[in-house]
Amino acid sequence: MTQIGAVPAIKEVKRQLDQLKEEGYVSQWELPYESILTRLTAAIFFLSPVKEDNLGVIWQRLGENEMLSYKPNEDKKLSGLDWRVEFNKGFEL
Repeated sequence: MTQIGAVPAIKEVKRQLDQLKEEGYVSQWELPYESILTRLTAAIFFLSPVKEDNLGVIWQRLGENEMLSYKPNEDKKLSGLDWRVEFNKGFEL
């Protein structure tokens, strides 16, 4: 059974985002409510690129998971960062 807040798939995405940040593609990223998550499909990540030209590289790297979906974070309710990123494309309960 997966321990709440210790989901291997979420840890992998966090590792990828940290790497993108270290390489200068992402300026910031967030994962609200991380401590209560039990699966990647329930996680909502937010990120801001260093510059908009970096988005192609960011989506390509994160797109290694074929359930990737993303959209501009227009409502800014959970985060003030620019993009909302999820890994639930095609997922149904």
